[in-house]
Amino acid sequence: MAKLLTTKQAAQHLGVSAAFLERDRWAGARIPFIKLGTRSVRYRSEDLEDYINRQMRHSTTENAA
Repeated sequence: MAKLLTTKQAAQHLGVSAAFLERDRWAGARIPFIKLGTRSVRYRSEDLEDYINRQMRHSTTENAA
């Protein structure tokens, strides 16, 4: 079973602010998240790793995949 991370833990893992993840959820969620109940949000570590891998670039002019 995957370990579920809070927004704060996920933000620390990615090196971003919790507000970045909150804005991402409001804007269409490029980073998958799990909603538990009405207010609790969690992230799977493997989804965070997948997101990191999708951000890999070899040039600053390279477009997103």
